[in-house]
Amino acid sequence: MSQTGHILRSTNVVYQSHHVTRSKRGQVVGTRGGFRGCTVWLTGLSGAGKTTLGFALEEYLVTHAIPCYSLDGDNIRHGLNKNLGFSSADREENIRRIAEVAKLFADAGLVCITSFISPYTKKPEAPELVLKTNVHSVNDCIQQIVELLQEQAIVPSGATNEVHELFVPENKLDEVKREAETLPSIGINKVDLEWVQVLSEGWATPLKGFMREREYLQVLHFDILLDGGTINMSIPIVLPVSTEDKERLADAESIALKYQGKNVAILRNPEFFEHRKEERCARVWGTTCAKHPHIKMILESGDWLVGGELEVLERIRWGDGLDQYRLTPLELKQRAKDMNADVVFCFQLRNPVHNGHALLMQDTRRRLLARGYKCPVLLLHPLGGWTKDDDVPLDWRMKQHDAVLEEGVLDPKTTIVAIFPSPMLYAGPTEVQWHCRARMIAGSNFYIVGRDPAGMPHPETKQDLYEVTHGGKVLAMAPGLTSVEIIPFRVAAYNKKNKAMEFYDKERHNEFDFISGTRMRKLAREGQNPPDGFMALKAWKVLTDYYCSLEKNC
Repeated sequence: MSQTGHILRSTNVVYQSHHVTRSKRGQVVGTRGGFRGCTVWLTGLSGAGKTTLGFALEEYLVTHAIPCYSLDGDNIRHGLNKNLGFSSADREENIRRIAEVAKLFADAGLVCITSFISPYTKKPEAPELVLKTNVHSVNDCIQQIVELLQEQAIVPSGATNEVHELFVPENKLDEVKREAETLPSIGINKVDLEWVQVLSEGWATPLKGFMREREYLQVLHFDILLDGGTINMSIPIVLPVSTEDKERLADAESIALKYQGKNVAILRNPEFFEHRKEERCARVWGTTCAKHPHIKMILESGDWLVGGELEVLERIRWGDGLDQYRLTPLELKQRAKDMNADVVFCFQLRNPVHNGHALLMQDTRRRLLARGYKCPVLLLHPLGGWTKDDDVPLDWRMKQHDAVLEEGVLDPKTTIVAIFPSPMLYAGPTEVQWHCRARMIAGSNFYIVGRDPAGMPHPETKQDLYEVTHGGKVLAMAPGLTSVEIIPFRVAAYNKKNKAMEFYDKERHNEFDFISGTRMRKLAREGQNPPDGFMALKAWKVLTDYYCSLEKNC
């Protein structure tokens, strides 16, 4: 040992090499593969926005499956550097220690973000990027940093291209329309067109069309797409065709897809493969019961599947008075940005909203504010594709949701009401992953999962087809959903004493009344009012009007 000043230094310190290479480490750190270790060194004067940008960049990268960690100056002085003051020597030692820690983080394969005043007496000599935080928003600054990281091959270029729309560019539309008129064609049904809408608007990014066999097998057996990382995709998005169509189009390089005689898309480089219906149903639904409404459709569909890249001629419009609610993922992101949202939380539903649902959404907003978010925005996102016959139709549900907002149960100023175009599968925990991931694509940061999501009674036994808590449990474990946080559903019930929907407390069990959907529908059919505080009166009136229209006894 030798002594210099008051510091004892060892004379036999030898740097030890790791057995694990960076390349090997990069294979297991994160879900995208590849070594991405580096340091993003943010510096600036006090109040310049270093910490804000550091934590915002950390959140952005993590949500895009890039492993990272933000080291903040104040936080470091609570631990590693708590023995340092603010003299020149201590400031230099503070930065030296941080640089060494950041080096280790980067060598471990993480993007290490540091936020420090350094150098503290003069401007940096050669900054790679100057961010004008007094001019640009936090999001704009983050995008500038991400672009720099992409140039340095730290962030893959495809990692941040979140939404892949499949519409034909405007300058090529006339040409492609003319081509479609010359192509052999397949007629598609309404559910097929709903899937065309889902694909074309980018909800199923990175799919470029109906699944080919390789993608189909990955989804069927693993619930993920493996090409390009671990991408959650729990349901097959496929196009069934008849044997006759398969034989007729076997040599076609492109096929026009027609709905009600009108060309809606071109399917490029089609690939036909066998539609093994029983296996598909068993793996997706866990049952092959032919009385299940969606399984029934599959069993009656074509014996072949055709996959390929889609070029969609125009945006799908239904002309039902609800198209203004059908916002694409990109439009939803822009809407949230226009509302100055710093976080978006989503509530998926296919039923009318009662005050128990509203309680959960209100509580979620309160919890997000408590976590430091300034402007949480709710995405109230009813499913708008095919549903079974006894579900309340979409147009009536939208009227009911509007009434909930009109009565102030939910705040219109912090709520986006939009329609999710996907058909309903009633596939329980498997399907709920699809519902969550699609909202993740549209910019949701938090997803509220309810009791028995995407479930239904078994058509024969009438028992729950899926265990009612499994949807939430599966979502919490599902691979590839890294950019969304799951909020489990808290059970709400009607408190008879307080005449309000409240979170259930087993210690006060006798105060609560669990009003089932069956009982709610019975009251509505009979034109009776529910207990006070169960549902907004205007919203309830919409329900009674709907059931009255079915009975034709208004």
